[in-house]
Amino acid sequence: MGIETGIDWADAFDNMGHVPEAAALIAQGAEDAQAFREGASNASFDLAYGPGARQKLDLFLPVGRPKGLSVFLHGGYWHKLSKDHWSHMAAGALARGWAMAVPSYTLAPEARISDMTREMAQAVAFAAARVAGPLRIAGHSAGGQLALRMACKGGPLAPEEAARLVQVVSISGLHDLRPLRLSPLNEVLRLDEAEARAESPALCEPVEGVKVTLWVGGDERPEFLRQAGLMSEAWGGGPRRVIENGRHHFDVVEGLAAPASPLVEAFLG
Repeated sequence: MGIETGIDWADAFDNMGHVPEAAALIAQGAEDAQAFREGASNASFDLAYGPGARQKLDLFLPVGRPKGLSVFLHGGYWHKLSKDHWSHMAAGALARGWAMAVPSYTLAPEARISDMTREMAQAVAFAAARVAGPLRIAGHSAGGQLALRMACKGGPLAPEEAARLVQVVSISGLHDLRPLRLSPLNEVLRLDEAEARAESPALCEPVEGVKVTLWVGGDERPEFLRQAGLMSEAWGGGPRRVIENGRHHFDVVEGLAAPASPLVEAFLG
């Protein structure tokens, strides 16, 4: 791959290949998530926000009245993983008095990325109907792209939810999907030019009044660092870009589980 550009796009997106402990970290995350669910004192699991088998979310509530609703959208290159790998990401929000919804979505190749965008808007609406107050959305990797699509002008959120949205954090997200068409990943994703453009936040206009943070690890693949800079420039320098040194693609999200972390502060502060 990469004949057209001289770039090895398979390598550019190969996070697993460049983090030797990646598989172990993902497995540990699933164990931590299960333990978190088992210890949750005020949570509802597998709530159906749509008719699909994967159109389900978990909703975690803090002690007392929530300050508002936070949502975490998982990654996995749009074709792997589920909400059940990431339940513990709610720990930081709960400790700070926020509810958190963690949805799954239909994966490729069964669904296209545009389908996932619509599903995440459904999930947000479902959770927002149950938790009042301001709305904040974070997403990791593929979830970062989906999160930022909620902050795009003419995007999928209904006016009621769009009016409540105050903050979006893309953690190691991809924001221009066109290079994915040159990657072996597209055998699963099936992106054509029109969809790659339509689903790229960097090629959309931002909704006014929504704060955006682009959080990326200093040890990420260069393409992820490039895309964070590209996204900030595309939206006029409005999004805040944070490079967390010493973090790679699989551990950069861990700050969401720590109430006092800089990442949680950026998301909820």
